Amino acid sequence: MLRKFFAVLVVVIGLLAVQQAVAHEKHQAAATNAKAAKGKALPVRSMPLTTSSVKARDLYQRAVQSYELLYLERASIGWRAATKEDPQFAAAFAMLALNSRDPEEVRTSRERAKELAAKASPGEKLLIKWVATVQEGNFLEGIAAMNDMVAMFPRDKHGYYIAANWLMGVQGNDQAHNLLHKSLEIDPDFAPALNNLAYLHGRNHEFKEALEESDRYAALLPKEPNPQDSYGEILRMAGKFDAALEHYRAALAIDASFNTSQLGLGDTYALMGDQERARVEYDKAVSNEPDPANRFDYRMQKAITWVREKNFVEADRELWRISVEAHNLSHELQEAQALRRMAQYATDDQQALERLASAEDALTHRHNLAASERDEELAQILRVRVERYLQSGKTEAAQPAINQLGQLASANRDLVVQESWHGAVGEVLAAKGNFKEAVPELEEDRDNPESVALLARAYKETGDIEKWHATEDWLRATNMPSLEQVLAAAGREKAAPAPEPVAAK
Repeated sequence: MLRKFFAVLVVVIGLLAVQQAVAHEKHQAAATNAKAAKGKALPVRSMPLTTSSVKARDLYQRAVQSYELLYLERASIGWRAATKEDPQFAAAFAMLALNSRDPEEVRTSRERAKELAAKASPGEKLLIKWVATVQEGNFLEGIAAMNDMVAMFPRDKHGYYIAANWLMGVQGNDQAHNLLHKSLEIDPDFAPALNNLAYLHGRNHEFKEALEESDRYAALLPKEPNPQDSYGEILRMAGKFDAALEHYRAALAIDASFNTSQLGLGDTYALMGDQERARVEYDKAVSNEPDPANRFDYRMQKAITWVREKNFVEADRELWRISVEAHNLSHELQEAQALRRMAQYATDDQQALERLASAEDALTHRHNLAASERDEELAQILRVRVERYLQSGKTEAAQPAINQLGQLASANRDLVVQESWHGAVGEVLAAKGNFKEAVPELEEDRDNPESVALLARAYKETGDIEKWHATEDWLRATNMPSLEQVLAAAGREKAAPAPEPVAAK
């Protein structure tokens, strides 16, 4: 399992040296004096964290272990308990802000971490600055804090892993690859790094390497469910669906409550074309899931099964229910996502535009959503709005959305925002027949299958036949259970030339 960005960035994974502040200061002073006569001291291996409670420290460490094993809900419970034992434990609040999916808890934990930062260690200060500035929409300042934190602890394999998680969450895959290898230079059997490397190779369709790393990961943790879960996901990405199902079931045999594997069964059956069975598996995942945000996500995956069957009425019914329930629970992000997805597959452009307006409005209902998540979702809403205006032949009407998206991209260097901007600009250029200039824009939005499908067409129109074929092959080999892939496949099917009639014999 690989959870995306803010949940993925549980930066304390490597910060295992939880020590009482006074004890750390005494130890550091003694170490400095002892080494002064022997030459330059070695750098501190990992970040010292400030807590005055032995119990809080223990809860924190257990939460770290849970997170490394991808027991994400258990990790949140642990960090939550640590903040109750020591209300001055700044790093625990920062971790809760990163891992929680409750927008109000994220906000209050982030604010509490900032309040406590003045009393924290230098490394903790950078951690808090990283978390807070990114969540508040200052992407570049957050990355700078992350870089400074990693540089402060160059022998911390976990620190490299943390930064790699960050980069993977914002599609900085090449840099993440380098950092993961640095962590493995310190510890060649560092299981979390092997897991992430497998995903990086999988994203690049380098499945031989991905499966080799999955083998090593599983061998290191034979009694844990996540290696089997990750193995299943890599196999699913490779199109080996039957084998993927076996590994998801193996994970559930180890721990029946490991719910991402239950979700994986649903995703795999959906890609196999068995939408009815997929819905059964999604329902099991929903019923087993304690976190409301995750339940909404799983139900949205279920709704996509009806889109695959072109049963838009049933898809609408489920997504509308999600939007209402998410609104009532103050989960603005999931409310907006459900409404945007209804717009994405809507057959009527005007209805789609109305749903997009509702989705944009949903982002401001409670004002408790992190600016980073709000901006990412707004960028995707604007991207779809541009697409819908272009589909209806209203190129000029798309300009305000383009302008708004451009302003957002200028203010926020978040790569999801940047990709949405480039994808929208590329689509506008393609709609005007300017495929040559559309190509570099669409190449910046390669995580969106619809943009990649348009990029393939742009290569064809500009005479780059080799890249056209390569991009078409890439699309055919992509197996992601997303709505965007469903729509990209439907668009390619619609655009395909009709087969020539067979002559009568």
